[in-house]
Amino acid sequence: MEPIRTLRSRTAVLAVSDIDTDQIIPARFLTTTTREGLGKHLFADWRYGPDGVPRPGFALNRPEAAGCTILVAGDNFGCGSSREHAPWALTDYGFRAVVSTRIADIFRSNALKNGLVPVLIDPATHRWLLEHAGAEVSIDLETTTLTLPTGQAARFPLEPFARFCLMNGVDELGFLLGREAQIAAYEARAGIA
Repeated sequence: MEPIRTLRSRTAVLAVSDIDTDQIIPARFLTTTTREGLGKHLFADWRYGPDGVPRPGFALNRPEAAGCTILVAGDNFGCGSSREHAPWALTDYGFRAVVSTRIADIFRSNALKNGLVPVLIDPATHRWLLEHAGAEVSIDLETTTLTLPTGQAARFPLEPFARFCLMNGVDELGFLLGREAQIAAYEARAGIA
């Protein structure tokens, strides 16, 4: 994972509430154990018609959404099943953060473990973002704030360990492996074989 300290991007807005993981990445694409290539199937049933042609009216197919790394979604993002493929598809597509007023707990946990920042914000800030698609915002993990182009900043919760991992570009296993010498020293002192 790449370290994330600050994200600055225009926003792609998908103003739909209760987006579940099957809508994020339909089950028929869950035949892989790697994340590469899942981005092309992100929101597949919404992005493409039955003939595979992109639907021009879908938010991510519009030219102004190209290159956006911050997705603003409606309330209750990532509900449904616990598939890890959902954050994989979002990051493979190019998103580094998802912003909403509510993000499902299991999705949030999977996102944090896979380098996707789940940003929970207050309803007023969320409403502003929904009404201003394409606004350039910044997300600062050091201060855990999302700053609008107006200068208004909104704080968001982020557990300290998850924040450390995101800012240092490591997952939980990488964190433990980075402390292999300390673990071995402790085991030697404790007489653990």
